[in-house]
Amino acid sequence: MSERLLITFNAGSSTVKIGLFELEGGPRRVGKGMIDFRRAPLRFELTEGPDRFDVTLEAPPGSEMHEVLEEAFDRLSWHFDLGLVEAVGHRVVHGGDAFSGPVRIDEAVLAQLEGLTALAPLHQPQALRLIHAIARLRPELPQTASFDTAFHRTNAELTQRFALPRALHDEGVKRYGFHGLSYKHIAGELGRRHPEAAGGKIVVAHLGSGASLCGLENGVGRDTSMGFSTLDGIPMATRCGALDPGVLLHLLGQQNRSLKDVEDMLYHWSGLLGVSGVSADSRELIASDQPEAREAIELFAFRIAGETARIASTLGGFDALVFTAGIGEHQPEIRSLVAGRLAWLGLTLDEAANAANAGLISAAESRVAAFVIPTDEEQVIADEAASALGAKDVPVAQAAGRV
Repeated sequence: MSERLLITFNAGSSTVKIGLFELEGGPRRVGKGMIDFRRAPLRFELTEGPDRFDVTLEAPPGSEMHEVLEEAFDRLSWHFDLGLVEAVGHRVVHGGDAFSGPVRIDEAVLAQLEGLTALAPLHQPQALRLIHAIARLRPELPQTASFDTAFHRTNAELTQRFALPRALHDEGVKRYGFHGLSYKHIAGELGRRHPEAAGGKIVVAHLGSGASLCGLENGVGRDTSMGFSTLDGIPMATRCGALDPGVLLHLLGQQNRSLKDVEDMLYHWSGLLGVSGVSADSRELIASDQPEAREAIELFAFRIAGETARIASTLGGFDALVFTAGIGEHQPEIRSLVAGRLAWLGLTLDEAANAANAGLISAAESRVAAFVIPTDEEQVIADEAASALGAKDVPVAQAAGRV
């Protein structure tokens, strides 16, 4: 391989997805990998074309990020010439009001990203650790940041505001929205796959371990279910979704729970896991015969449908519903339950198409179209990194060698 390469990092709260892209002719994926920090020993899963490799890393889970990446890069170098890597792109969850698009990371940008850590305490630190690790291992490589919040900067001021004192809004206590890289990809894919629908009023349901919805009008974001944090909106695998703030006052006041205990419960022990007491995995809940498992699935679909209707109200119409991410792309049962609660808005599924995870799953007589479109956040990161750096701004790495 002699092509110039770009590496992307998609950092979650406990996993890191790695993408390798050829730069010639526009970023094109040639490999991908994932490190799951919840497992001991650490595992590095790598895919190159049809080949898959599952490698045990020697670095313990508590290792410094640069030690983990150094070992992962060593494994990657068995399959790719990392001397050809010319840039690194990162997913950064929170860009606040400072960033409305991708940027090249310098000291000033890095300081701003660190200042936003309090707004995304689970995700932002992981991205920052990756940025610092790359700077230590490969200081000659330019790095870029792509923001989950940026896509939602087109939302109207009214949709961003909480009914709190204005001073708090001015200080940044507002609805930011997340999963923006996924929504950007879906907006583009919808235009390519279904141009007749792309100009309409669309609700996109990004349903994975983290889950949210977004309203699009002519491909532009107008509203979203997540707000100030990634806890808001619909229930998720282990996160609670929208919650009466009086519950927090009760837990912190009358029950005298610590802030750390409440935070841990809301992020890690609520959602599908909390309601079911069985699992955070919707596949296991669907297969379970326990009533609590069924209730968790029903609540999940109920809240998705309700939020869909609310966003349709923002849009002033409802032309199509797009399902994406792990649950949205692969679980017909969830899609069917959601659609059943939206029949009053004119949505009817073709159950055979839905069962087959087809691209178009609405029935011919349905007034609302329904699609299943795979998301690809890493492709967006790669595209934005190339755009932010520009062809002339991506230097050939000098004496990069293999890490």
